[in-house]
Amino acid sequence: MDWIYKINDPILITFLASILVFIVVIFLTRLIGLRSFAKFTAYDFAFTIAIGSIISATLTSSTTVAHGSTAIASLLTLTFIFSFLQRRFPALNSLISNKPLLLMKGNTILDSNLKHARIHKSQLIAKLREANVTNFDQVLAVVLESTGDISVLHKASNSDSGELQSEILKGVRETP
Repeated sequence: MDWIYKINDPILITFLASILVFIVVIFLTRLIGLRSFAKFTAYDFAFTIAIGSIISATLTSSTTVAHGSTAIASLLTLTFIFSFLQRRFPALNSLISNKPLLLMKGNTILDSNLKHARIHKSQLIAKLREANVTNFDQVLAVVLESTGDISVLHKASNSDSGELQSEILKGVRETP
């Protein structure tokens, strides 16, 4: 039965530490802002993984709640500084962020872009189904976003004119 529970396991300490870390993360996120956990850049993704790792280490190892909270606060502060610098210096933003990539232009699948993004045509078609696209003629554009998400821009029906404003695709690469 040792594999289920050991008498000397600090289960109460883990429970209390979980509550404390939860409160710290909520407090710091409210203080610094939701941008902290957004999926905008590779940096944001790395940050989210690092926070999870710190929380795990705090709850399952000898890392104290104070050390874990300090590490989380440091990463959130770093994220806040980076988001400020990204707005201030566009070159830094270009360095950190991937640019969105066009996967479909109208009803045309851009095979070279799919290949570059390592996305199979069946995955693209699955995203079209998720967006309730019933015909390729409904598609205005499909974009691989910098977050890794795929956005499907489409008409409501084939009879809908579905004009796509150029501002919607601003910054989207048409070629890899």
